[in-house]
Amino acid sequence: MAGLTDWMVGLTRRRMLTLMGGTAIATLAGCRRSSSAGGGGRSQLVSSILSDPKTFNYALSEESPNVFGLIYEGLIEENPETGAVEPALAESWSISNNGQRIVVNLRSGLQWSDGAPLTADDVAFTFNEVFFNEAIPTGLRDVLRIGQANALPTVKLLGPLQVEFSVPEPFAPFLRSLGVAILPAHRLRPTLQAKDKTNKPAFLTTWGVDTPPSEIIGNGPYRLKEYATNERVIFERNPHYWRKDKAGNRQPYIDQLVWQIVESQDTALLQFRSGGLDSIAVTPDYFSLLKREEQRGRFTIYNGGPSLGTSFICFNQNRGQRNGKPLVDPIKSAWFTDLRFRQAVAYAIDRQTLIDNVFRGLGQPQHSPIALQSPYYLAPKDGLPTYGYDLARSRQLLTEAGFQWRDRELYDAQGNRVRFTLITNAGNKIREAMGSQITQDLGKLGMKVDLQPIAFSSLVEKLSDSFDWECHLLGFTGGIEPNDGANIWRADGRLHAFNQSADPGAPPLPGRVVTPWEAEIDQLYRQAAQELDETKRRALYARTQVITQENLPFIYLVTPYSLVAVRNSVQGLRVNALGGAFWNIYELRLQSLNS
Repeated sequence: MAGLTDWMVGLTRRRMLTLMGGTAIATLAGCRRSSSAGGGGRSQLVSSILSDPKTFNYALSEESPNVFGLIYEGLIEENPETGAVEPALAESWSISNNGQRIVVNLRSGLQWSDGAPLTADDVAFTFNEVFFNEAIPTGLRDVLRIGQANALPTVKLLGPLQVEFSVPEPFAPFLRSLGVAILPAHRLRPTLQAKDKTNKPAFLTTWGVDTPPSEIIGNGPYRLKEYATNERVIFERNPHYWRKDKAGNRQPYIDQLVWQIVESQDTALLQFRSGGLDSIAVTPDYFSLLKREEQRGRFTIYNGGPSLGTSFICFNQNRGQRNGKPLVDPIKSAWFTDLRFRQAVAYAIDRQTLIDNVFRGLGQPQHSPIALQSPYYLAPKDGLPTYGYDLARSRQLLTEAGFQWRDRELYDAQGNRVRFTLITNAGNKIREAMGSQITQDLGKLGMKVDLQPIAFSSLVEKLSDSFDWECHLLGFTGGIEPNDGANIWRADGRLHAFNQSADPGAPPLPGRVVTPWEAEIDQLYRQAAQELDETKRRALYARTQVITQENLPFIYLVTPYSLVAVRNSVQGLRVNALGGAFWNIYELRLQSLNS
């Protein structure tokens, strides 16, 4: 699925995008594949994150940082070096000739982290009782829906280690969609059967961050050991994890992982330089300093290439109401929903200056919601609309829309001063610097932009619950499969951030309008997911990218390079943008630099 770069995917290749907060453990996101390794090493690898996890319930999570990439696996995984689908909990599978039926065979002897057996019943439970349960507000359903009828796959238990998935019509990302985490039926099924005081499943309040870590059951290489709010998250080796190396040694090799919760990137940098952290995401403003210290500090800076995520500003175009009150001030809503206003803003942002000043040259302009590495990416030379820096064009568009200037201040046709609040997540220096330059750029048009960095938890609440916001600066995680972003582009998707619908089961938002271009993108995503001809599928996704750039639900900014610094004591790294630095965490080793 997709998520804001503050709602991010974890090590398990969650089949949706998530919202990213620019965490220092972004390099821990990715996928795994089996390989041989040997050796022991010291017991602990220490990284940092900018904010606390929001939940320990996988199905309810839509943001990062999250713990799920370490504590869960799916049936399959994507190799971040080749993009190929490889076995994980599944040992093998067979696909019918028409591609509409997959029979999956689980590995024998799989166990949960509490030692209970992991069987096909857990697989059927995960899909049928959790992901497909309309009472559970999860974005995972968005990327599993098929066709115009929003049908979901049928999941049938065939035996203790065998399960059948079938779809009523072709579904191109069918196999890859099986990379979602498998959840423990023996612990979670009772919470779906029990009801709270409001007659909702107890599951909705199960495994919050106040749950003792020992009660969180997973199947990944690590399990939760300790969580101290505002301090740290500690993981320990899962003694029941299935992977072994060629010599028969159990993996992973590293005994313990620690995420220090460090709300300031400057503080995290100091801790890394002093040896307190073993890895850190390298932001452009730190790159030159750390590059000079590589040899003395005994670490290496790895460049994985252009990152897969997006960065953007987004205006709240939701015309809906709640309790009789508009979600957005009608005066400002009229600006935000005027395409000429959004285009004027897009032309007024100086992306090259952002790259030069904020990213120190370590990035490139971004124009598409689909990653450069994806075979479905539409390049500008092939017809993708772009918005170069052009203040004259911005002024022309605003004039056409009835705006006017008085003493260099911008007013709408009714005489209202153009002023709005731009929120972003506090503690992310790069994003705060981007916001500062954007306010300056738009100030040249006479707009008054109030930059307001806020705690990430508060930001997520505004975007996903109250809808009380005007403009935000954030990003989504990325991948090579566009359907992972269906939860963004479906009109009722959980991350349809610019015009969010009410949660399932909640009262609808009177006055919310789905525009024709939104509906067209929704339709194209449905068609593309059903199209098995790759040429036709690329053409469908090309059209979606053109529409997004023509209508600007998100005004894309910069694609930074994926940079991470890791101590030389960490052995076995194979860094790339898709997998990050630690996608093969199970086979990494720690060795003393004094040996």
